[in-house]
Amino acid sequence: MNDFLNRVWWDNAIRDYLVVGAVILFVWLFRPVISRYFAGLLFGVVHRIWKNVDKPAFTSLVIRPLGFFLLILVSIAALYKLNFPQQLDETIYKYSTREIVQSLGTIILIVSFFGLLLRIIDFIALLLEKRANLTPDQTDNQLIVFFKDFFKVILVIIGIMLVLRYAFGLDVGGLLTGLSIVGAAIALALRESLENLIASFIIFFDKPFVMGDLVKVNTITGTVERIGLRSTRIRTDQKTYVTVPNKQMVDSILDNLSLRTQRRGDLKLEIGLQTSTAAIEKLLEGIRKIVGRKEVEEYNVNLSEISSQAIIIAVDYYTAPVGIKDFFAIRQEINLAALKLLEEMKIEIAGASTDVRIAK
Repeated sequence: MNDFLNRVWWDNAIRDYLVVGAVILFVWLFRPVISRYFAGLLFGVVHRIWKNVDKPAFTSLVIRPLGFFLLILVSIAALYKLNFPQQLDETIYKYSTREIVQSLGTIILIVSFFGLLLRIIDFIALLLEKRANLTPDQTDNQLIVFFKDFFKVILVIIGIMLVLRYAFGLDVGGLLTGLSIVGAAIALALRESLENLIASFIIFFDKPFVMGDLVKVNTITGTVERIGLRSTRIRTDQKTYVTVPNKQMVDSILDNLSLRTQRRGDLKLEIGLQTSTAAIEKLLEGIRKIVGRKEVEEYNVNLSEISSQAIIIAVDYYTAPVGIKDFFAIRQEINLAALKLLEEMKIEIAGASTDVRIAK
């Protein structure tokens, strides 16, 4: 039996193959238990920073990427104990098979590790979102989404740099120096994207609007559903989904309709010139009673103009910032009441009747 285990096959004893295979198989079979144990240790570190952390939610989020990372780490460490078989050491495009396998293992290890970090960022963002939802201010929510995407981009860039350094042996420092010149040219080519990125910072810190606000920019009116690094997504009043570059959101005249303190309604009555002064005064008093309802906070009723065609009465009134449907209902009631008052007083609207006189 010992002779069989000590037999060398592809530059390694069969005993070594069995030990390495047993280690990898053990980690594969007990990966859920091992990953759950290390997830508990990692949770202890997180719990010291945030006391109200939900352990089941944290474990369910990181257990799979953590188990995959541990399996890759143990497998690579175990395989490194074996000698690479000379029979497989061929040269492919100036690279040996040993170097290719080693680079692939390094890439998989780095990718699995940064995948775990990305899931931890998702969990932290989820935890912060739950806390932010307890406050009425939506600014915290959009900052969390923004910085979650921002840190993910930074991690991906760092991961790519580590792959280039440890998998392909490139000089990252020299590469960054060389890319600085190329980066300047790319920055000029991507000037609009960089402007949108800077505009996103302006939006987050200047806070002209937040997610959930009803805004009007240029000809677009809708509710802000998401603020990203490059653009803002708006659900319009036509229920379409519009993407507006952040630079345009900053440079254009933006009306934040959610910050209005009142809603304004207007009524313009053009009555006939034959209407008497006493009737006009009575009409003005009646309209004041109509718009002086409890839903209206301020109002103005004036005889604004006398033209050759009509006597014009201008009415403007302001309600609380109620919903658009409620405001339309109030406006309709006021308009119908004004028409009913004109009918009761038998006052004709200008142009309702025409007198034709024939003179010799």
